[in-house]
Amino acid sequence: MRVKDENKELTIREKAIEMIVKEGFDGLSMQKLAKEANISASTIYIYFKNREDLLNQLYINVWEKFERDALTNFSPDMPFEDGLWLQWKNRFKNICQNPLEYQFSEQFRNSPLINHKDIKPSVFRKVMQDFVSNAVRKGELVDIPAEQYWAIAYGPFYTLVKFHFESTMAGKPFTLTEQKLKQLFKLVIKSLAP
Repeated sequence: MRVKDENKELTIREKAIEMIVKEGFDGLSMQKLAKEANISASTIYIYFKNREDLLNQLYINVWEKFERDALTNFSPDMPFEDGLWLQWKNRFKNICQNPLEYQFSEQFRNSPLINHKDIKPSVFRKVMQDFVSNAVRKGELVDIPAEQYWAIAYGPFYTLVKFHFESTMAGKPFTLTEQKLKQLFKLVIKSLAP
């Protein structure tokens, strides 16, 4: 059995994400990935069982990093406005530092081609649920269904992120700054107040 090399595994992961973002899931074959990573195709199978395992492991790795970043200095017991603002800042920082990983995770989550059965619920989800429940209990947040909460609390944020990556909005140049983020955030907070 061949010894695993962390640098080769990292190269495989990085090249796979890059290829998926540029060419979509159909553009990723083990042969093309091996060529991009400058290794033999059989080397990939030292690290991943098959293409599906590779995709799932990539997503899990990206998601775990996102969770760690999003939960930096965060507590489900924080005042709602402070906690939601910290979520926006932490998420934006993660996205800006890892743009390919963000685009990959969006493609992965929204792809009907991917079997998501191996992706397990995380601690992150529980922390976010506790945060919302605590805010409702303390009278800081209107009590609405989770889907509606998410659409209001994060939908505007992710829309601005989309414009940021496209660098345009209605044909005009657009760059997302913390000032623009804060301006929208204040409107979101007003809409979620009881």
